[in-house]
Amino acid sequence: MAQARSAFFERLFAQRGGLQAFFYRRLQAKSEAADLVQEVYLRMLRVRDPETIQNPEAYLYTVAGNLLKERLVASRRQGEIARVEQADTTSWQTNMPELEATTDTARRLARLRVVLGELSPQCAAVLVLQYRHGLSYQEIAERLEISPRMVKRYLAQSIELCRRRMARLR
Repeated sequence: MAQARSAFFERLFAQRGGLQAFFYRRLQAKSEAADLVQEVYLRMLRVRDPETIQNPEAYLYTVAGNLLKERLVASRRQGEIARVEQADTTSWQTNMPELEATTDTARRLARLRVVLGELSPQCAAVLVLQYRHGLSYQEIAERLEISPRMVKRYLAQSIELCRRRMARLR
């Protein structure tokens, strides 16, 4: 048991270079990156049953991403200017091919782009003005020179078409 736990942590410790690069890209400070890597490993040592973790590398980077978010919140509370450009952990996911969620999301987005391209110009305009720009029915109607009732109809048609076409993807 102790030997399996030791092997588990040795395998994760081999990831320290990639983990340090993960932090450095987001913080631009090597000293802070090294401190955060150390904190990640301390948190990993607190895991009671490491053998229950199905994907240890993904879990390691999840802990790292959460640590970045905690650091960002703490620096904002203290009034410091956070040097973290973005505490987003999605970039590491794209580098890990075993994560099906990333490819599924990319496939759905590509499909959605195709479906949106199939909409009539009027339906597409209403959809964009409603969801991207947050305009009300009345504002959309004035901008497109149509009635609010037609805005509602175009929006309903657009959403229904998107739902039907996206459902085929599943």
